[in-house]
Amino acid sequence: MTNNEPDEFSYRGEASLSPIPLSISSPVIKPEDKNKIRANAVEAMHHYAQQEISLLRKQAELIMQQVREIEDRMKISEHIYESDMRFTPVVGQVYHLYEKDDHYTLSLIGPNEWGRKEMPFQRYVATVKLMGDHSWDVLKNS
Repeated sequence: MTNNEPDEFSYRGEASLSPIPLSISSPVIKPEDKNKIRANAVEAMHHYAQQEISLLRKQAELIMQQVREIEDRMKISEHIYESDMRFTPVVGQVYHLYEKDDHYTLSLIGPNEWGRKEMPFQRYVATVKLMGDHSWDVLKNS
């Protein structure tokens, strides 16, 4: 090596940007452990991603529960509109849906209000309330 060529440990730039200490009084410059930095970053990323995934799963479960409730409500509403109604339903009134031989009947009499007389239906289906928009709010489902 000649005197004009810098060796691999020399630095010929601005002192404040030097990657190595230039004098004995310079602060110690420790090389960064890039593998440790990378491992910490990957671990933090995985932790954050798992939190986000968990939150999204909870939201999806809630949405699926709401979907099932709407499907159940729609099914009961279809049964109501197919049912034998001997009256005109009034908004805000509570009714009870029963089934007998695959035929549905809407009644004002609740499942516990039949008294001594045996309930004339095979199955109690739901207690519903007619809403202002003529949809049915399911208050109790069998």
